[in-house]
Amino acid sequence: MKAVKLLLILFITGSIFTSCKLIVDDDYYYEVPLEEVLTEYDLWYVDYHRTTGTGDVPFLSRAFTVSFFNGQFYANNNIADIGFTGNGLGIKVGNYDTYNEFLEIDHSLDGLYDFDVQVISANEIRIDDNYNDVSYYLVGYQINNFDYDKLFYENIEYFLQEYVAWEKTSTSNSGAINAFDDEVFLQFTPENNTTFYSSKDVFGTNIDVIDWSFVGDYQIYDVQDYDDLKILTLNYDGGDNEEFELSVIDDSTISLYHISSETTYEFSGRGFIQFLKGGKAKPNVRNSGRKRTKVQRDTKIRRHLK
Repeated sequence: MKAVKLLLILFITGSIFTSCKLIVDDDYYYEVPLEEVLTEYDLWYVDYHRTTGTGDVPFLSRAFTVSFFNGQFYANNNIADIGFTGNGLGIKVGNYDTYNEFLEIDHSLDGLYDFDVQVISANEIRIDDNYNDVSYYLVGYQINNFDYDKLFYENIEYFLQEYVAWEKTSTSNSGAINAFDDEVFLQFTPENNTTFYSSKDVFGTNIDVIDWSFVGDYQIYDVQDYDDLKILTLNYDGGDNEEFELSVIDDSTISLYHISSETTYEFSGRGFIQFLKGGKAKPNVRNSGRKRTKVQRDTKIRRHLK
């Protein structure tokens, strides 16, 4: 009899709390409407490296953050300028609605998608697209405490792709003379996330007419015990190899410390490529149609201390 009563109570409770999600907070449980869960945070970081399943939702594969605000759905498809575009929310890319535990997103270009939302922790949710067999993990932040450094370094390959060219703007006085002193421009593309181009054209050359004379493969490594440093290797098709410590100065400037010569270079991004609703880029360059993939990096030990 008690079991029947308990089942009846659970059924009635479930009927009352529609459009709600179960939230765990220490030693007690309470129900919060899904709309409130989604709008509790300004930004939801799409932790793409944790994505599971075989399918794909195009507008989530392109986004670094998404936001839910009064039925409007926003996304940041760029790392550079994040925090400024759309007052931090990015660009409006569609609309959304909630039904019970389900989230419906109507993307302006990709169309209608339905998700089952699971609350993982106080600031973490998983959204499941069961039809396309893919799950995305989203981590919630307020704009004023968003970890921008983590975003840059976790997605450094994509940050490098957000400019048509990186122009050498500074070379340290210290360091041995080396062949890389003559390089002026670098370009990183999403071609397998490994292709780079370089040029010795003079400083100030119009980016539309740069002669990309050199090409090769690049690789980025994590650095043991450092969250704000990467190792970049440039492997030229001609056989030359260069290795740098890579650090981000701001959203348009990087520092490359040439390990063998102990020379530090600064490069500034030129020709910002804004990725819009459909992943198309302006201006139209090799990066057009970019989508994220899971990045698997090896780890190196830092051998040189500046």
